[in-house]
Amino acid sequence: MPDIIKLLPESVANQIAAGEVIQRPASAVKELLENSVDAGAADIKLFIKDSGRSLIQVNDNGCGMSLTDARLAFERHATSKIREANDLFAIRTLGFRGEALASIAAIAQIQIKTRRHEDELGTLIEIEGSDFKQQSPCSCPAGTSIAIKNLFFNVPARRNFLKSNTVEFRHIIEEFQRVALVYPEISFSLYNDDRPMFVLQATNLKQRIINLMGNHFLNRLIPIEEKNPEANIIGFIGKPEFAKKTRGEQYFFVNKRFIRNAYMHHAVGSAYKELIPDDSHPVYFIYLDVNPENIDVNIHPTKTEVNFRYNQVIYSILKSSVKKALGKFSLEPTLDFDKEQGIEITPLPPGYIPKQPEIKVDPEYNPFSQQSGTSQFQVKKPVDDSWKSLFLQKTEEQASYILQRDTKEVYTDSTESNEFTTPDSNFLIQLNARYIVAPVKSGLMLIDQYQAHQRILYDKLLERLSTNKTGSQKSMFPQTVHFSPANADIVKEILPQLNSLGFEIESLGMNTYVVSAIPGDSENEDINELLEKIIDNYKKNLIDLKSDRNTNLARSMARQMAIKPGKILGSEEMMEIINQLFASKAPEISPDGSPTIRIITLNEINKKFRE
Repeated sequence: MPDIIKLLPESVANQIAAGEVIQRPASAVKELLENSVDAGAADIKLFIKDSGRSLIQVNDNGCGMSLTDARLAFERHATSKIREANDLFAIRTLGFRGEALASIAAIAQIQIKTRRHEDELGTLIEIEGSDFKQQSPCSCPAGTSIAIKNLFFNVPARRNFLKSNTVEFRHIIEEFQRVALVYPEISFSLYNDDRPMFVLQATNLKQRIINLMGNHFLNRLIPIEEKNPEANIIGFIGKPEFAKKTRGEQYFFVNKRFIRNAYMHHAVGSAYKELIPDDSHPVYFIYLDVNPENIDVNIHPTKTEVNFRYNQVIYSILKSSVKKALGKFSLEPTLDFDKEQGIEITPLPPGYIPKQPEIKVDPEYNPFSQQSGTSQFQVKKPVDDSWKSLFLQKTEEQASYILQRDTKEVYTDSTESNEFTTPDSNFLIQLNARYIVAPVKSGLMLIDQYQAHQRILYDKLLERLSTNKTGSQKSMFPQTVHFSPANADIVKEILPQLNSLGFEIESLGMNTYVVSAIPGDSENEDINELLEKIIDNYKKNLIDLKSDRNTNLARSMARQMAIKPGKILGSEEMMEIINQLFASKAPEISPDGSPTIRIITLNEINKKFRE
């Protein structure tokens, strides 16, 4: 039997390695950006076409490469970052494995132009599927320009597994943000299909966060700083009231490298315990600086996983520093003592002259006599008994009316029908500013006003999306809203639906939109907050429910626009909610499946009184 084990050709081995290192266009973007940072660039430009399928190009003004280095850079395990095994525990650069460029060259067509600052001429190299096609001197700026064309051109199966352009570009933006967030001293630019998406000048950390994530972050960030022999921590955490429904705005960096570590994310989350709802997640941008000897980043080719030597120590330091920052900023005074505090007095109408109060005297009144005439000031006998009898009489009348009436039932528990007859609003009450209580044949009906209003709005919004009938309220002054790249991408995707639902939104470019109208049902006058929370819910629904776009958007808007627990309702408002709820085809559940109605039966009430 002949030998069956053979060495794979270099090109095949590179394609296999590329499967781990380059999973999608965003993976190549990450590797190129990190190489530019390691090269000491002060200005990095990223150009994308067709969401990275056709072109990924990075231009930088870093140190550049010699002819020999440029050729060697595309060989497997060729690197300038380490020389021996011990160097793995002293890594300060982003790259070190020497796999990325070789992996990219195996599955794409590459052109690189590079020149060192001290050289007069640069080097041009062209590679296709690991084969060197051309190498020659060229004229080019100092630094490096590398273009990746037709990614996965020779691996059609991998290319077919790529998602839509929208999804792939969203991943590219995420990688761009992760690098730009940790190097505010470097200028970054991103161009998509020749349109500028970001032009970020060198700045400080807070301003870089705002430039990337949106202007609404300006007053939402709490600084965090901690110096410890085991780890130094700097960064910003979000105020609890601005917690999100998804984890998309949680950034954790170790030695200027974006990482994923569930244990450390838990440390931050536990510091927010009891400050945010259980289904919400804090926003944070945290940067740890740890001695490289105490971490291991050589776990996975993507280098987004690390092991800490002193896991529990880092956990404790991180949690305590977050709690300390939260505690410091939760002690802000509720009064501004720098301003003079005065008593508010309602102004009198113009020309109004106050009258002197009239003093009435009863000359026949004697406080010691049992009866002193018929004056309005006469001493009356104790009224406790009168009040008691009146209260009891009224209570009995109401109870009899509620429990015995047969002709004006509010709710029928019959198996044959589920008819709802409008109740008298005098018998509706609001409990704890959250529940509407109405008498029914079998006992009491409790309606969750928030869940019920969600159902009402959801039905209306779905109908608008299907009929294109909008109901808008115009803004007196159109408002400009700047979104994070990911959110701007979602707004672009659902813009026709948003306009069908009553918004009037137009793009101004550079992740900025102008809003001139909002849905007529909305009570939220803060357009920025309204859209942000709608998008936040939309992203959460994409993950949890995977519903179609119209259903997702209607559910997201209903959740945000519904009246919240804590709002006091008048009788007419409660009646309106009841009438509209029972006009729905599914009044008993909210759009997310939560109950809107609960019945407390007379039997259950009777049992409570007999316990």
